[in-house]
Amino acid sequence: MPTATVNGITIAYEEKGEGRPLLLIMGLGGQLTDWPPALVDLLAERFRVVLFDNRDIGLSSQSSSPVPSRWAMFWATMTRRRPSSAYQLSGMADDTAGLLDHLGIGAAHLVGISMGGMIGQQLAIDHPTRVASLTSIMSSTGDPKVGRAAPSLLLKLAFRRPPPAGTPVEEVVDQAVELYRLLAGPGTDVEAYRDLARISIQRSYRPEGAARQLVAVQASPDRTAALARVGAPTLVVHGIVDPLVRYDGGVATASAIPGSRLLMFPDMGHDLPRGRMVELVEAVAANADRATAAPVPPRAIPSPAEPAARTTILGRVRSAPWRR
Repeated sequence: MPTATVNGITIAYEEKGEGRPLLLIMGLGGQLTDWPPALVDLLAERFRVVLFDNRDIGLSSQSSSPVPSRWAMFWATMTRRRPSSAYQLSGMADDTAGLLDHLGIGAAHLVGISMGGMIGQQLAIDHPTRVASLTSIMSSTGDPKVGRAAPSLLLKLAFRRPPPAGTPVEEVVDQAVELYRLLAGPGTDVEAYRDLARISIQRSYRPEGAARQLVAVQASPDRTAALARVGAPTLVVHGIVDPLVRYDGGVATASAIPGSRLLMFPDMGHDLPRGRMVELVEAVAANADRATAAPVPPRAIPSPAEPAARTTILGRVRSAPWRR
């Protein structure tokens, strides 16, 4: 597998397809192999797709910083206090910009899920000319008041301990499937996830890396004000029944980025349901088509007399009414 030395670390990556470059940014604890193959194949029909492992996961570099305790992470979540961390989302965004440098890509279309959406947002803030368009999926702005996990889910997660390294693969797979079952919406075939989980766990299993990534998310500042400067065409996608990053996180993201579009699926949780993939790819491609050929400059923060462009709502919401 090819690797790139960027930002002082090694990043493992893969490519598929030809055309406009599109970078897939995975979420917390996820490897590049966790992207549904059907989604990657559909995108590769239209784009040069680049998948990669974020730092501390998969085949990319592992941090040497101490592993935070799960109770410390739970306490930070409950109290909304930002813990100290060896790195933050800004560093992971710099990793991503470095990968683009390595690949000779000036600007790419970004698609990030969950933490990957946060990294994409930060990249659009810190390196605006590297982002041709942004799709932020089941993510949030970093404002602790929005996108909070359902309390019932937090209680279940607080008492879950990841299997230690060396645990038989099938035991780790069983636990991964059970966790996915808690997060997925009714539109997902949970058992179909089992094979995908097995591939990733056999490739690499680093629960300590996922813990460090979580603390990096918790330690990173609120991006809401800075997102008002984002000039790249932006699509925000969220599931209305997402229990981990609730849908108000997606609404807040779309409200923060001028001219963004919001697509909400009533049957989507914190997952990528197979039945929505064609719609998702069409929406990503349409958003990419909004990009200009020239690098997109950052926008000035709108003043009270000059409000941000109104968010367009795509799709029809059939359940779980939400408020702006």
